[in-house]
Amino acid sequence: MDDAFQATSLTASQRASQSASRPAAHTVADATVCFDDPLPAQSIHFAVPPMRTLTWRVNAPATLRVQVAQVWVTRARSPYDHWLQPGETLRLGRGERIWLSTETALPARVSITSAWQPPFAGVRRGMERLAAWLALLTLGRSREA
Repeated sequence: MDDAFQATSLTASQRASQSASRPAAHTVADATVCFDDPLPAQSIHFAVPPMRTLTWRVNAPATLRVQVAQVWVTRARSPYDHWLQPGETLRLGRGERIWLSTETALPARVSITSAWQPPFAGVRRGMERLAAWLALLTLGRSREA
Protein backbone atom coordinates (compact mmCIF):
# COMPACT_ATOMS: atom_id res chain seq x y z
CA MET A 1 0.00 0.00 0.00
CA ASP A 2 1.50 3.40 -0.95
CA ASP A 3 1.75 6.35 1.47
CA ALA A 4 -0.84 8.53 -0.28
CA PHE A 5 -3.50 5.81 -0.13
CA GLN A 6 -2.61 4.95 3.47
CA ALA A 7 -2.88 8.60 4.56
CA THR A 8 -6.35 8.95 3.02
CA SER A 9 -7.57 5.72 4.58
CA LEU A 10 -6.75 6.76 8.16
CA THR A 11 -9.64 7.65 10.44
CA ALA A 12 -9.70 10.91 12.37
CA SER A 13 -8.78 9.17 15.64
CA GLN A 14 -5.81 7.43 13.99
CA ARG A 15 -4.56 10.77 12.58
CA ALA A 16 -4.88 12.40 16.01
CA SER A 17 -2.94 9.62 17.72
CA GLN A 18 -0.19 9.78 15.06
CA SER A 19 0.17 13.57 15.37
CA ALA A 20 0.23 13.35 19.19
CA SER A 21 3.04 10.79 19.07
CA ARG A 22 5.20 13.05 16.86
CA PRO A 23 7.02 15.89 18.64
CA ALA A 24 6.24 19.47 17.61
CA ALA A 25 8.73 20.87 15.11
CA HIS A 26 9.50 24.07 17.02
CA THR A 27 8.05 25.74 20.05
CA VAL A 28 8.11 29.43 20.82
CA ALA A 29 10.66 28.88 23.60
CA ASP A 30 12.99 27.09 21.17
CA ALA A 31 12.73 29.94 18.67
CA THR A 32 13.74 32.62 21.18
CA VAL A 33 16.92 30.75 22.13
CA CYS A 34 18.25 31.22 18.58
CA PHE A 35 18.31 35.03 18.75
CA ASP A 36 20.36 37.41 20.88
CA ASP A 37 17.71 40.11 21.11
CA PRO A 38 14.10 39.31 21.93
CA LEU A 39 11.44 40.30 19.43
CA PRO A 40 9.69 42.61 18.95
CA ALA A 41 12.44 45.16 19.41
CA GLN A 42 12.59 48.92 19.35
CA SER A 43 15.56 50.83 17.99
CA ILE A 44 16.52 54.45 18.41
CA HIS A 45 18.87 55.80 15.73
CA PHE A 46 20.72 59.06 16.26
CA ALA A 47 23.90 60.92 15.37
CA VAL A 48 26.66 61.93 17.76
CA PRO A 49 27.90 65.37 16.61
CA PRO A 50 31.66 65.80 16.15
CA MET A 51 33.58 67.00 19.21
CA ARG A 52 30.43 66.85 21.43
CA THR A 53 29.41 64.49 24.21
CA LEU A 54 25.93 63.01 24.58
CA THR A 55 24.62 61.20 27.63
CA TRP A 56 22.05 58.41 27.72
CA ARG A 57 20.34 56.49 30.52
CA VAL A 58 19.29 53.01 29.44
CA ASN A 59 15.72 52.12 30.51
CA ALA A 60 15.91 48.42 29.57
CA PRO A 61 18.72 46.01 28.69
CA ALA A 62 19.92 47.11 25.26
CA THR A 63 22.55 46.78 22.57
CA LEU A 64 24.50 49.80 21.35
CA ARG A 65 25.58 49.50 17.71
CA VAL A 66 27.87 51.89 15.82
CA GLN A 67 27.12 52.38 12.10
CA VAL A 68 29.42 55.22 10.98
CA ALA A 69 32.64 56.62 12.53
CA GLN A 70 34.47 55.60 15.67
CA VAL A 71 32.63 56.27 18.97
CA TRP A 72 34.06 56.69 22.44
CA VAL A 73 31.77 55.20 25.11
CA THR A 74 32.18 55.87 28.82
CA ARG A 75 30.06 53.88 31.27
CA ALA A 76 29.13 55.11 34.73
CA ARG A 77 30.82 53.12 37.51
CA SER A 78 33.28 51.53 35.08
CA PRO A 79 37.00 52.24 35.09
CA TYR A 80 37.24 51.39 31.38
CA ASP A 81 36.37 53.39 28.27
CA HIS A 82 35.38 51.71 25.02
CA TRP A 83 36.35 52.75 21.50
CA LEU A 84 33.82 51.17 19.14
CA GLN A 85 34.45 50.90 15.43
CA PRO A 86 31.62 50.84 12.84
CA GLY A 87 29.77 47.52 13.08
CA GLU A 88 30.78 46.81 16.68
CA THR A 89 28.25 46.41 19.49
CA LEU A 90 28.19 46.85 23.25
CA ARG A 91 25.67 45.32 25.67
CA LEU A 92 24.13 47.77 28.14
CA GLY A 93 22.32 46.98 31.37
CA ARG A 94 19.04 48.45 32.60
CA GLY A 95 19.55 51.73 34.45
CA GLU A 96 23.10 52.19 33.15
CA ARG A 97 24.29 55.68 32.17
CA ILE A 98 26.65 56.12 29.24
CA TRP A 99 28.41 59.04 27.58
CA LEU A 100 29.05 59.00 23.83
CA SER A 101 31.43 61.15 21.82
CA THR A 102 33.43 61.07 18.62
CA GLU A 103 36.64 62.77 17.58
CA THR A 104 36.07 62.49 13.83
CA ALA A 105 35.05 65.39 11.61
CA LEU A 106 31.83 63.56 10.64
CA PRO A 107 28.89 62.77 12.93
CA ALA A 108 28.87 59.20 14.21
CA ARG A 109 25.67 57.23 13.61
CA VAL A 110 24.59 55.05 16.51
CA SER A 111 21.57 52.91 17.37
CA ILE A 112 20.34 51.57 20.68
CA THR A 113 18.09 48.49 20.42
CA SER A 114 16.08 46.96 23.25
CA ALA A 115 13.07 44.72 23.65
CA TRP A 116 9.77 46.47 23.01
CA GLN A 117 7.77 47.14 26.13
CA PRO A 118 4.06 47.88 25.97
CA PRO A 119 2.91 51.29 27.21
CA PHE A 120 2.72 51.50 31.00
CA ALA A 121 4.69 48.26 31.44
CA GLY A 122 6.71 49.92 34.20
CA VAL A 123 3.55 51.02 36.00
CA ARG A 124 2.13 47.49 35.79
CA ARG A 125 5.40 46.02 37.10
CA GLY A 126 5.37 48.52 39.99
CA MET A 127 1.77 47.66 40.84
CA GLU A 128 2.62 43.94 40.87
CA ARG A 129 5.53 44.59 43.24
CA LEU A 130 3.31 46.71 45.50
CA ALA A 131 0.64 43.99 45.56
CA ALA A 132 3.25 41.35 46.45
CA TRP A 133 4.66 43.54 49.22
CA LEU A 134 1.19 44.18 50.65
CA ALA A 135 0.43 40.45 50.54
CA LEU A 136 3.62 39.71 52.50
CA LEU A 137 2.80 42.46 54.99
CA THR A 138 -0.73 41.13 55.48
CA LEU A 139 0.54 37.56 55.83
CA GLY A 140 3.07 38.65 58.48
CA ARG A 141 0.42 40.46 60.50
CA SER A 142 -2.00 37.53 60.35
CA ARG A 143 0.70 35.21 61.78
CA GLU A 144 1.34 37.62 64.68
CA ALA A 145 -2.32 37.67 65.71
